[in-house]
Amino acid sequence: MCAAVLSLEAITLGLTTPVMITIADVDPPVALTVGLGLAVGCLVVAGLLRAEWAYWPGHAVQVAAVALGLVVPLMFVLGGIFALLWGTAYWLGRKIEREREAAYAAWESRGESDD
Repeated sequence: MCAAVLSLEAITLGLTTPVMITIADVDPPVALTVGLGLAVGCLVVAGLLRAEWAYWPGHAVQVAAVALGLVVPLMFVLGGIFALLWGTAYWLGRKIEREREAAYAAWESRGESDD
């Protein structure tokens, strides 16, 4: 679920690049570096989420997306929405993993008692 959130967020962050250039009057090289850099970062982190440590850069992307609101005020709202989606997906994923581990442990202990 977290990878899906990051993939959709990459589109949003990529589309902030022309907004930063045309509306916020950010220099094009800076806007390209920030907007497209964050978009590519989202996709890279989404691909790395099999590793436990990769969730920390995912959290950092959420902070950066909200902080982008300092340049494009609408990003306070969009970044907040994606941060909320990220947090929900992260929490639900952890909950599912805990329940899955408990179910496997119960199944294995039941199988051992049959022997």
